[in-house]
Amino acid sequence: MGHNWFMAHDTDILIAGGGLNGPALALALARGGFRVTVVDPRPARARADVGFDGRTYSLAIASKRLLTVLGIWAEVGDQTQPILQIKASDGRAGMGPSPFFLTFDHAEIEEGPMGFMLEDRHLYAAFLAAMEEQPGITLLSGESVAAQEVVTGGMQVTLASGVRISARVLIGCDGRGSGTATRAGIKRVGWGYGQTALVTAVEHTLPHNGIAHQFFMPAGPLAILPLHGGYRSSIVWAETEAAAVAIQALPDREYLDALRPRFGDFLGEISLAGGRFTYPLSLSLAQSFVAPRLALVGDAAHGVHPIAGQGLNLGLRDVAALAQVLIEASRRGEDIGASDVLSRYQRWRRFDATALALGMDSINRLFSNDNPVLRAGRDLGLGIVNAIPGLRRTFIRQAAGLTGDLPKLLAGQAI
Repeated sequence: MGHNWFMAHDTDILIAGGGLNGPALALALARGGFRVTVVDPRPARARADVGFDGRTYSLAIASKRLLTVLGIWAEVGDQTQPILQIKASDGRAGMGPSPFFLTFDHAEIEEGPMGFMLEDRHLYAAFLAAMEEQPGITLLSGESVAAQEVVTGGMQVTLASGVRISARVLIGCDGRGSGTATRAGIKRVGWGYGQTALVTAVEHTLPHNGIAHQFFMPAGPLAILPLHGGYRSSIVWAETEAAAVAIQALPDREYLDALRPRFGDFLGEISLAGGRFTYPLSLSLAQSFVAPRLALVGDAAHGVHPIAGQGLNLGLRDVAALAQVLIEASRRGEDIGASDVLSRYQRWRRFDATALALGMDSINRLFSNDNPVLRAGRDLGLGIVNAIPGLRRTFIRQAAGLTGDLPKLLAGQAI
């Protein structure tokens, strides 16, 4: 037959997981002419209708470009808070920041703000509306993949409800505990940090002026990230596991009492705004991002330490690369599920994702301790980077996702 990839399939591409990477990939692929089915275990509407729950993302410039091409930015842009400055400093609770600190200013790169803070509820609702309007996308909410089997020219997927769907390719956007990866026999390497992140949002009486703060404390980093409106910020606060469990169990008033000495009073009085979450901090890398008829995207491929809020940006880099590989292969008449096609995606993404994950890991190891020798070294290190504009610019461009071999969507171009 030779052309058995043209056999009839229920869908071209089945995406397991409807978080944010799944919908972004579905939109990019559908615009490229594919029929896409998204299987999301959670009920879609409930996720879109949620009130402010404190979950926010830091979106890099490259991510903004991708969202612009997909038509999402037009819907959410006015809900974002541009990050105009990032101040990083070595701090110990109650002692204030050390004198050496790193300031990144958006004026140093011509592309504009270094990033944008956006709440999960706005971003997801925009994705949901876009998927409903996009021909070629079928969203199956409240449904999950139970089994998968590679068959001639495709993948046979069985859902928990017993429904069977055949696709040319299966893509796992199903997070760090990826069932897609596990069923494909892909092993993971990883380690925990003995840290847990406490995540919440606070209202404050003084304006944040678009400045993001990152304090490096012995127990772990504390990030204060500006939100839309000027008087709310998102908090990502790493503590040892035991301390985090104890703090999370406190009533709101005592939780704030624990946060205040770490937070300081530079934003005036603070109060809680939204839910309180905890995330265990760990690094989890899939040993392969691809398998026969299958690819992994986002946390399913690489769960990183959320030290710089880079998780979603990394996932969207995967989305941009994979969509481009599949669309270009299809235009050339190739079988999109062939191993040589999928391995192009892996080659494109593997180094970047692994390097970033390990970079975050070493930053965290360097900062999360109170060894005086390391402390002096890192105070100097931050001061040195701050003093050398070229080095600082490189840091900013990298965090903004503007370096390396950029997929078209990240450069703001349609595929």
